[in-house]
Amino acid sequence: MEHVGGYAIKTTTQLGFDEAIEKVTALLKDEGFGILTEIDVTATLKKKIDLDYKPYRILGACNPPFAHQGLETENLLGVLLPCNVVVWDDGDHRVVAAMDPNMMPKLLDNPAMKELSSQVAGKLENVLAKLG
Repeated sequence: MEHVGGYAIKTTTQLGFDEAIEKVTALLKDEGFGILTEIDVTATLKKKIDLDYKPYRILGACNPPFAHQGLETENLLGVLLPCNVVVWDDGDHRVVAAMDPNMMPKLLDNPAMKELSSQVAGKLENVLAKLG
């Protein structure tokens, strides 16, 4: 697993694209996250601008107890929710990446978010570690 630029965490897997989507969804569920939204970027780009693009999916993951706790601490947290997890095809492997929740206290300038963000980051890191 790799931390990228203070805003993302990512890993790679040899699973096929659809298998990676299924596995990350199941692992997120094990950590208390559900998928609220799923955006098929490939299909959207084809439909809207007739562009053929590699398989790329955005999963909007939410852990309701953490979301509630975060919103009670900082109403503006909603602009950063849900936690996006992306999966894309990168040749012979798939990349799975997630927003790094540890960036939230810095962006929101709210020190009270630090512990909550750390807990959410730990759960997302667990998911990625089990994929790699």
